[in-house]
Amino acid sequence: MKKSEIEIVYQDDDILVVNKPSGISVTKDRSGKAQLLDFLHCCMAPQAADELRLVHRLDKDTSGVMILAKNTSAQSLFSSAFEKRLIKKTYLALVAGFVSKPHGSIDIPLKKSPDKFNIMCTTRKKGKTALTKWRLLADFGTIALLAVSPVTGRTHQIRVHLPAAGMPLAIDPLYGSDAPLLLSDFKPSYRLAKSQIEKPLIERLTLHAYQLELIEPQPQRPSCFIAPLDKKFAATIKMLTKHNPKALDAFTNPDHFQAIINHQPLQT
Repeated sequence: MKKSEIEIVYQDDDILVVNKPSGISVTKDRSGKAQLLDFLHCCMAPQAADELRLVHRLDKDTSGVMILAKNTSAQSLFSSAFEKRLIKKTYLALVAGFVSKPHGSIDIPLKKSPDKFNIMCTTRKKGKTALTKWRLLADFGTIALLAVSPVTGRTHQIRVHLPAAGMPLAIDPLYGSDAPLLLSDFKPSYRLAKSQIEKPLIERLTLHAYQLELIEPQPQRPSCFIAPLDKKFAATIKMLTKHNPKALDAFTNPDHFQAIINHQPLQT
């Protein structure tokens, strides 16, 4: 993507809120590719970009809303708010398999894998406590859409907790399948000409940080920040809604579909 394409959701004198695309690391990694701050240099004055400070993180392949501080005071304020759980995080996750309950929580400690670099795993001993809450938004049959709120903030927490509960992300090369989602998997009448090759609906990690809610609203600042889905993720949800047997009734609340498509606050 072009460095000028980072979407700025909101900014004031103290914070910058962006919609981080999938595939961009928030810190330098082993690939040597540009990190988030490198991209933001093209959106802001160089000095302002140099002063940006991280207060929380997203995985490289996870897209969505991120808050960055413009000064040390804001960094301290928002870092403390995340630590004290005064900011509620809500992710949208497309998962594979049958979801048997309307909502639930996953309370399983996590630790680094002893065998694989950069991989986390569940454990019952000597792990860090990890709690994830989830709610079913839509049941499309073999795929479901969840709203997921990690209470703690462990590395890869959602990506490890969901498969541990039998609901792996539909696409996750590290912890599940790397096969792309195809329209032909869901649309019975789908046909291609002999010379055509089907393009995937989506082939990236099916996890997006949709909104951040400030539990204690601050004067003259929005209480909720929302990062719209990218075109392919949004189109996938639209196609799954259109071509499942229940159509819009696949959603437990049809208002959730409209909220997501129109990038409005999601009440769960």
